[in-house]
Amino acid sequence: MTRSDNRGVGPCIDERAEIGNDAESDAAVSIHAAGGPPGGRGYHVIYPPKIKGLTDDIYGASKRLATDLRDAFGNVTGLPRANYIGQNGLDKRSDLGGLRLSDVPKVFIETGNMRNGADAKKLESKSFRGRIAKGIFEGLKRFLG
Repeated sequence: MTRSDNRGVGPCIDERAEIGNDAESDAAVSIHAAGGPPGGRGYHVIYPPKIKGLTDDIYGASKRLATDLRDAFGNVTGLPRANYIGQNGLDKRSDLGGLRLSDVPKVFIETGNMRNGADAKKLESKSFRGRIAKGIFEGLKRFLG
C-alpha cells in the first residue's frame, strides 16, 4: 500500500512503479474508484498496450492479469462491468505512467463509479469494501495460480 489514509496524495507515479519493480513483484494492482458520468455504472480494469521499450515485455501478462481480475472481481462483488468506458470490463490505456513505468505485470482496477448513486452507495459500505478486497484477492490468486 502506498497510502496510509485518504488525505493528500500518495507518492509520485514513478515512485509507485519503482516499488513493484524493486521488489520484483509477480504482479501489481493499483486500486481506484472512477469518477465517470453519473449515468455510467460498473467496474473496469485498465491494462497497458504493447509499447516498444516500455511495456512490450509485460503486455501479455498484464492483459492476462486484467482478465483474471475482471472475472474474479465481478463474480465476488456482483457489480456490473462498466457501461461507459472500455469494452467488456477492460480498458487499454497508453497514457498512464503507473502502467508505462512498470517492469512487472500491472493493472489499475476502477472498483466502481463514485458519481453513480448505486455504485457510490456500495463503495461507501464497509461490508461491500470487504467484498472488493476479496474480489481483488481472488483475481490475483487466479493470475498467480
